[in-house]
Amino acid sequence: MGNAMRHVAKLMAVSAFAGLMTTTAVFAQTPKDTVVMAKQIDDIITLDPAEAFEFSGVEVGANVYDKLIGVDLANGNKLIGELAESWTVSPDQLTYTFKLRPNVKFHSGNALTAADVVYSIQRAVTLNKSPGFILTQFGLNKDTVLEKVKAPDANTVVITVSQPFAPTFFLNCLTSGVAAVVDSKLVKANEKDGDWGNAWLKLNSAGSGAYKVRSYRPNEQYALDANESWYKGAPKAKRIIVRHVAEPASQRLLLEKGDVDMARNLSKDQLASVKDNKDVEIVQGDKGYILYLGLNQKNPNLAKPEVREALKWLVDYAAIEKNIVEGTYKAHESFLPNGFLGAIGDKPYKFDLAKGKELLAKAGLANGFTVTMDTRSVNPITDIAQAIQSTWGQAGVKLELIPGDGKQTLTKYRARTHDIYIGQWGPDYLDPHTNAETFAINENNGEDAKSKTLAWRNAWDIPEMTKKTQANVLESDAAKRAAVYGDIQREHQKVSPFVIMFQQVEVTAERKNIKGWVIGPSSDTNFYWTISKG
Repeated sequence: MGNAMRHVAKLMAVSAFAGLMTTTAVFAQTPKDTVVMAKQIDDIITLDPAEAFEFSGVEVGANVYDKLIGVDLANGNKLIGELAESWTVSPDQLTYTFKLRPNVKFHSGNALTAADVVYSIQRAVTLNKSPGFILTQFGLNKDTVLEKVKAPDANTVVITVSQPFAPTFFLNCLTSGVAAVVDSKLVKANEKDGDWGNAWLKLNSAGSGAYKVRSYRPNEQYALDANESWYKGAPKAKRIIVRHVAEPASQRLLLEKGDVDMARNLSKDQLASVKDNKDVEIVQGDKGYILYLGLNQKNPNLAKPEVREALKWLVDYAAIEKNIVEGTYKAHESFLPNGFLGAIGDKPYKFDLAKGKELLAKAGLANGFTVTMDTRSVNPITDIAQAIQSTWGQAGVKLELIPGDGKQTLTKYRARTHDIYIGQWGPDYLDPHTNAETFAINENNGEDAKSKTLAWRNAWDIPEMTKKTQANVLESDAAKRAAVYGDIQREHQKVSPFVIMFQQVEVTAERKNIKGWVIGPSSDTNFYWTISKG
C-alpha cells in the first residue's frame, strides 16, 4: 500500500473511533459541527502551557487557555485585555496592576479568580520548563514569586518586576502561552509527587478558553470541544479535530475527498495541484517563523569562524526557495522576522562555491570534513536538508543526515548533543526581544545555565553581544531600540553559528465551506474559535 493510501486507511480507522464516519460510507464527509484539520503534529511534547514550547503544542494552548493580555490581529497586533479588563503601570515602570474580568469560569465550572492567576505564574516559574525564562527574566523565581505576584482581592493581580522594562515588552510577554491561566483547584487535584500537575496536564487541560481538550493521542490526533460559555461567546465550530498526517500528498488527497476540511502543511507541489480545484481555497499569512541551521560550537570544526562563514556561502538559498519552498517560505537572513520592530532586509549571503572553499582552506580544512545534521522527518525540512547536503558536498563537507520525529530531534537539540540542527524558531510574543534574546543572548554557557536560549543550545559564548542585547530591552525610545537591533543583527549575520535562511509564509488549503480562519504571526495567534463551516 502506498504512503498516501496508508494515511487514508489510518485516518478512516481513527475517524471511525471518534464517531465521525458512518459504517456504510467509504469516504465520509466531516460532520457539520466539526472542523477536521490534517496537520503535522509530531512536534508536540506536552499540552501543559507551562512546558509547551513547540509550534503545535503552543497552538493547542492558545485555543484552550486564556491569558491576562492578548493581541488584536485585526489592529496591527495591538495589545488588548483578555482576562484583564484593564491595567495600570506605576510611574517607575516596576509595578503592574490588573483588574480581572468578572464572572469568568473554567471549563470545570470553577470560578476564575486572582488566586488562579497567582498560582499559574508561581507554577510556571517554579517548574521553569523550556518557556519559563519568558517570566523569570523579570526577576521572578520560585523563592520570590509570591512576593512579586500578589492578589490583594479576588479581582486584582499586582506584579512587580525587577527593572523598568519597556512596558510593551513585559505586556507582550504576558501574551505568551507560559502565562496562560490554569484552574488551580483542578490542577492541584491531579498533582502527583509535587509535580504541580505536570504529568496530568501533558494529556489534559484545565483552562477557561474557547475549547477544552476532549482527547489527545500523541502522534495521532487531538480533539477539542467548544466551551459554550466562553466569555467571548460560544465558538462557531462545536468540535475541532486535528489529525497527524505527516505527508503533504496524503493531506491533499484527504482534503480533495472531503475527509478533512483543512490541510495545514501542503508543499509547493501540493499547493500547485489544488490551486485550480473549485472546491478548495488557499489562505495565507506571514508567519514570524525563521528557518535556520544551528551549528554546535562544541564541535571543534564548527567552532572555527571561517567554517561558520563558509557554510553560509555554501547554501543555495535561491535554488531552495524556487524548487522546494516557493509560496511557503521567502528568503530571509536575519533573526528578526519582517514585521517586527528593528527587522532588516539585508541578505549578505548567496551560493558561492569558490568563496566557501577558500574559507574552508583558510580554516585548515581544504579537504572538507564530516558532520551530522539532525533532521525532522517531514517536508520541506528533509528536502531542504538534502539540498544543503548536496551543495556542501561540492566543497568536500560530507553531511550525514540523522532523521527523527520532532520530539526526538528537539530533545537532542535541547541537550546540546547535536552537531547541526535544522529547524524553525517562532516568536513567543510579538516584541523583538523574543528573537533577539534567543539568538543573541547567552548569560551562562555552562551546562547548569538557567536560561537555555538558542545561543546556549549551540554553545555560543557571547558576553558582549549579550550585554548589548539585554540593555536594549530597557530602551523606551522605539526608534533608538530599532537601530540597535539593526546593528546587532548585522554583526550576528557575520559571526554567529546560525545559518538563517527563510521566513515562513503559512498556508492552509481549506474546503470552500470553511470561513473565518485567520493565520496569525505566531503559534499563539492561530485561533480556532472564528472558524465556521457552512
